[in-house]
Amino acid sequence: MKAVARWLWLLAAAALMAVAAGCARVGVNVWERDILAKNEMQPGHDAVDRAVDDHIYFSKEASSGGRSFGGGGCGCN
Repeated sequence: MKAVARWLWLLAAAALMAVAAGCARVGVNVWERDILAKNEMQPGHDAVDRAVDDHIYFSKEASSGGRSFGGGGCGCN
């Protein structure tokens, strides 16, 4: 019984260390913020890309209005 308890404690300690190691790099470093603040990094910054994405969405969903309208692709709403 003691061997099983020891293995459970070792397993719990290993899991805790794995979780703690994954949380080491959360967020953005100060020297990376200038790159992320550029206009190219914002979603939907390019009108052509946005139009192509909307066209693909309309074609696949067979609906009109894209992201701003609700309803299914069959047009029954």
